[in-house]
Amino acid sequence: MNKNLKNLLLTGGTLGAAGVGSGITAGVASLILFNKTLPRPRGTDPEIIDEFADRAKMEEYKVRMAPVGEWMERQAWEHVTLRARDGLRLHALFLAAERPMGKLAIFHHGFTSHAVDNASHAKFFHEQGYEVLLLDLRAHGESEGDYVGFGILDRYDTLEWVRWARARFGKDVKIVLHGTSMGGATVLMALGLPEIQEAVSAVIADCAYTSPADIFSSVIRKDYHLPPAPIIKLTSARAQKAAGYRFDEYSTLDALKNNRVPVLFVHGKEDKFVPTWMSQKNYEACPSKKRLLMVEGAGHGSSVFENQPLYEQTEKAFLADALGE
Repeated sequence: MNKNLKNLLLTGGTLGAAGVGSGITAGVASLILFNKTLPRPRGTDPEIIDEFADRAKMEEYKVRMAPVGEWMERQAWEHVTLRARDGLRLHALFLAAERPMGKLAIFHHGFTSHAVDNASHAKFFHEQGYEVLLLDLRAHGESEGDYVGFGILDRYDTLEWVRWARARFGKDVKIVLHGTSMGGATVLMALGLPEIQEAVSAVIADCAYTSPADIFSSVIRKDYHLPPAPIIKLTSARAQKAAGYRFDEYSTLDALKNNRVPVLFVHGKEDKFVPTWMSQKNYEACPSKKRLLMVEGAGHGSSVFENQPLYEQTEKAFLADALGE
């Protein structure tokens, strides 16, 4: 989360480990949580970065990924937009396949990220013959929106992009949804929509949480040793009023109950932000063809950087099976 939230929660009263004992403390904590998570992000807090991976590893990842950035700059990206069901203008970057094979990968980034942060995944899929579409999720990058959707709203945006894809490439196009963190939760929640079930061929969900309520509760409990229920309840009410949804109104577990689409679940074993049990629960809840990859030494959202060969080999094998190749 954020140092200000941590300090406020721990000094909001003389309640110690007993937790939130007054409405004032819970209310103030809720206000800070809302302000740090729901409005459009203005950048990434250094403490959030620390949750992803060791800083030395992050610097190593940056050096190794530099050629990917150079590849991005050489490509002829097309800016595409559409309207969400609530009227927001959504933006994405599209790169056509060199030799079209009737396959499209749609990439969903995490909280505070944007389209180009999926460059490594985009390069890999493009080299496998896919058309690639890198989304700016609502309230991120060049997409409109004042409030983050945390998957609950974004699942409907994913449906609009799938409709765009089928209108452009035909209903026989094989669509793969790929998401990391919040993007991972988004692509799993999208599976609860019947039209997605019909149109999508495979899903890859990397370090996805189960619901906004679950991930925020986990952080509050783990980092601040406070009972999360009153804070989550008040913040959900604020989110409902401002953004039109509650943190607990939907989850990946709800979406996966009747899923028929093959899913690859990925999670770094050293993830300090989204607990590994969330991917385990998602995996267990999924009745379709599925696979779970746990990556040694990988922090939050870092599995592809920690062990790129394993990550990509697993994707290849999974997609070959899922797409019947």
